[in-house]
Amino acid sequence: MSHTPHELHEEFPEFAARISELKANDTHFANLADKYHELNRAVHRAETNVEPVEEMTEVQMRKERAALKDALYKLLSAAEA
Repeated sequence: MSHTPHELHEEFPEFAARISELKANDTHFANLADKYHELNRAVHRAETNVEPVEEMTEVQMRKERAALKDALYKLLSAAEA
């Protein structure tokens, strides 16, 4: 368990400029990034007990965050190719 937020630009520093570009120009990417950001913040609040949730709920949220992160990475790496 980590108490550090997993912001996209921190997770993928090599894609920082591409993240900004895709958020501005690709609706699908922007929607996924928004969902990731919302879920990431919810996970962070749960992990730090600001908004505690059941353990299984927290685990499920982390799995969903990981799936979104994988989808965003695929879009970022495909855009670079």
